[in-house]
Amino acid sequence: MTAVQRDSARGAALFVLREIFLDGAYINIAVNKYLRAADLSDRDRRLMTGIVYGTVKAMGTLDWYIMQCTDRKKGRINKEILTVLRMAFFQLLYMDKIPASVAVNEAVELVKKISPSGANFVNGVLRGFLRKKESFAFPDEKGDEAGYLALKLCHPRWLIKKWLKYYGREGTEALCAFNNSPAPLTLRVNTLKTDRETLLAALAGLHAGAAPSRWSADGIICSAHPGLKALFDLSPGGFYIQDESSMIAAAIAAPEKGETVIDICAAPGGKATHMAQLMGNKGRIIASDIYEHKLGLIKENAARLGINIIRTYLQDARDVREEWLCAADKVLVDAPCSGLGVLRRKAEARWRKGRMSLKEFPPLQLEILETAGKYVKDGGLLIYSTCTLEQQENHYMALEFLERNPEWEYADFPHPVTGETVNELQLLPQKDNIDGFYICVFRRKGRAK
Repeated sequence: MTAVQRDSARGAALFVLREIFLDGAYINIAVNKYLRAADLSDRDRRLMTGIVYGTVKAMGTLDWYIMQCTDRKKGRINKEILTVLRMAFFQLLYMDKIPASVAVNEAVELVKKISPSGANFVNGVLRGFLRKKESFAFPDEKGDEAGYLALKLCHPRWLIKKWLKYYGREGTEALCAFNNSPAPLTLRVNTLKTDRETLLAALAGLHAGAAPSRWSADGIICSAHPGLKALFDLSPGGFYIQDESSMIAAAIAAPEKGETVIDICAAPGGKATHMAQLMGNKGRIIASDIYEHKLGLIKENAARLGINIIRTYLQDARDVREEWLCAADKVLVDAPCSGLGVLRRKAEARWRKGRMSLKEFPPLQLEILETAGKYVKDGGLLIYSTCTLEQQENHYMALEFLERNPEWEYADFPHPVTGETVNELQLLPQKDNIDGFYICVFRRKGRAK
């Protein structure tokens, strides 16, 4: 694959897509890993990332078109060849500025390098599609609205069906449009080393289209991506790349200097390092995770940001750790969840999750919450957050926790934009124009007798 990797933006896209489709890699990790090691021009970087994210997001619809153009069943097409076909169909269907002849010829050349015998097959499928392009029609909308919208909006049918029930046709289309849009680069200013105004001014020199976030006082939204190397050269420890909605949790937790805070499920360290800077790097933060290699990411990020109050621990969040009992002023549980609020950034997740997989999260979340609650002092706070839209994991999870644990109550906090007093926050992409996110805060009234 080395020759293909170095040839072009499309070769780079194929290299990354192979990792995602064949090896199960996460799209953001695979893309960033490649970009850190590669020396692509800005143009090729934009083209590569556009093809990768677009191809993954539209995979179900692309496969439908491919199956209309061949007698082979999808499972009988070589997986690498299928990946090239998906890339090519995405360009033909959704990238109007790319001439069809270029998309076809480039796809054939890529296949020649990885499986020469498949070149004629790929050429035939693509040229057949171009001849019949105007004759294709999705299944009848009246007979299967969810199936029709799944193809039109590039989401799995089961998810479309669920959202139609929750949000109606208009809300579902708006949510899917948000998920299919390019996610901006979002930075959290490291206020231990700089401030937002200074970093905004520096970013102007990189033509990053940087603007302050309305949701986080420490957030910056970049409408253009100047490249990771340029960013880190600009201010090596001055920022942390973090989703805008993810920045909200630390601000709501509002940890103070000298406090002891425990961050459950902390990797890769975005919320832990954010809380450390809000504490002025004074106090103690315990950051735990179940994966040892992820603890290394927390340490690396803390070191780069100049933070020394975080201690990492390998710990299953469901298991009680005796020395933490009643030790924390605040405990943050950013719980494992279905992630249905961040499908714009984690495009592969829409195809890897299923209806039945959603049922595994609420029991796990409740177990983690109840364990984490044991670490909070009387009068202390337990902050619960997810990046999903599922109310069984959000509002109803909070209610179940309170019902089972009468020594806890909701604690009020200010809405990050309006300032109004609330005790839970559910952000919806189609309504709030931000990745889906939920947070609520509990206060311990006293130990159960």
